[in-house]
Amino acid sequence: MKYKIAVLPGDGIGPEVMKQAVKVLDKISSKSGVSFELSYADIGGIAIDNHGEALPQSTIKVCEQSDAILFGSVGGPKWESLPPDMQPERAALLPIRKHFNLFANLRKATIYEALVSNSSLKEEVIAGGFDLMMIRELTGGIYFGQPKSIERRGGERVGLDTMIYKESEIRRIAHTAFKIASKRGKKLTSIDKANVLSTMVFWREIVTDVAKDYPEIEFNSMYVDNAAMQLVRNPKQFDTLLAGNLFGDILSDEMAMITGSLGMLPSASLAEGKFGLYEPIGGSAPDIAGQNVANPIAQIMSAAMMLKYSFDMEDAAADIEKSVNKALADGLRTRDIASAGKKETILSTDEIGSEIAKRI
Repeated sequence: MKYKIAVLPGDGIGPEVMKQAVKVLDKISSKSGVSFELSYADIGGIAIDNHGEALPQSTIKVCEQSDAILFGSVGGPKWESLPPDMQPERAALLPIRKHFNLFANLRKATIYEALVSNSSLKEEVIAGGFDLMMIRELTGGIYFGQPKSIERRGGERVGLDTMIYKESEIRRIAHTAFKIASKRGKKLTSIDKANVLSTMVFWREIVTDVAKDYPEIEFNSMYVDNAAMQLVRNPKQFDTLLAGNLFGDILSDEMAMITGSLGMLPSASLAEGKFGLYEPIGGSAPDIAGQNVANPIAQIMSAAMMLKYSFDMEDAAADIEKSVNKALADGLRTRDIASAGKKETILSTDEIGSEIAKRI
């Protein structure tokens, strides 16, 4: 068995943490007998420097010939003076999502038992840690709805955005969410604002109808304002959450914050079928790039998500998760997740990547 992976390290700490994910994939390959054919390509600022554009056609071609994309990060001060539509974040990440119709964004928020004290929440609230998954619809909703304008009406300026969802879009993301929930804790909470917005009344109706196809899943709906409150009151009541583009964007950042470190959080953006793009959510961190101090765990866990959702290698993904847990339980840390006064060993990016790979 062979899988082709487009590897796009990008900018800042991207190449450093990507190197650690590749170490882990090499170990998985030697253990499982599955081979990974890696094809590297430029994206973001490095692509602007080397090709004159953030998403070159050569990179798109590499991705089209692959089974999945393992993505690093893009952007940095070097390219901030460019016009907004040419900057790496806007000119690379959004177009690649559109090109491959990556409609489902999965953001995993895990706080490991060894890192409970790193959270901004009280330890008694999150004792034992938690593992949440946000399924966010990525290509519809108010971010893309038309009309969209800033114009003059009645002698004053007004801003206008349109929240719109097609039934087919809601059904597609709902089926994806229920299928993912079936591989996790078999519990799904759909987030909406059906007490105010007609779009969300429609959302709740369609998701509730789709739920009938998954009787094994414990399902409920929750208003977004209540969900925001419940995430900080008792996050362990949730397992898998489903939301539209706007609400999913906001709540997934809240989920990230309560874990204590962005360096721990992976994500996936999935197309229909098995193709997906997998990336850490922490960004390019240009202030620490090249120092060998960045936390690679989010990139490593993004590779684990790729194995699970694009390659159906659930046991291998679990091996990676267990190895990360073991390394943390053994007191191994990068500096961003270190706690003062505790018996911990602070490692470099390369060192902790090697230690995680060693434990697989």
